Amino acid sequence: MPTTRSSAIDLAYRPETYFWAHDKKITLSSDIKGAERKALYERLVEADETELASTLIQEPTLSRNDRESIGRIHPRFMGGEYLPDRLGEEVEIARITIASTTQDVTCVYAKRGKNRIYYRVVDEYGGDTLNNPCRTSSKPLTLKQLTDFFIGAWDLIACLDANFEYENYPREEVHDFIVDASSSFYAEFGELIHERIDSWLDERRAALGLDEEETKKD
Repeated sequence: MPTTRSSAIDLAYRPETYFWAHDKKITLSSDIKGAERKALYERLVEADETELASTLIQEPTLSRNDRESIGRIHPRFMGGEYLPDRLGEEVEIARITIASTTQDVTCVYAKRGKNRIYYRVVDEYGGDTLNNPCRTSSKPLTLKQLTDFFIGAWDLIACLDANFEYENYPREEVHDFIVDASSSFYAEFGELIHERIDSWLDERRAALGLDEEETKKD
């Protein structure tokens, strides 16, 4: 995937730990599997609707019956609900949600071992969309390392290419296809994902002469 075209983002940023919230028994919005429910929780918190938000976050994972029920409302409500359960002390450290019919979610989970941190990228299809989804490190990853690992295991560019190849890569629509690119531990993760997308779009549109055509029209 193309590297970012801006140096404003701190690619070397590295959080001290991923496990402070888990250790303090603090629940984060990223603990909520469902994309729609996570977004609703964040809106409630922003609106200071603490009672409703607290009720929502008490059920981060839905039962099978509840998943099927909300899926019948609209397929997008299924997004994230079919992610694998986190094991033991695993925490979600980043996620990307796309505007597919079922609003698919892909995440990175992290778990601490005796001397290393263990990571795995997970999808909602039993790993069918992934390649080399596991790695370890002796300390938390830098923002660049996390992003490279994530989109190396789950090919975001291939996904975007498949959806927009025959539409000449409209920049705004491509960016809007990313419903959520977020992390509770890397504040600039979403911004970096969109910059990587812009770099790729620059290359694809230049190769097709699309930006030149628009310049001539102007």
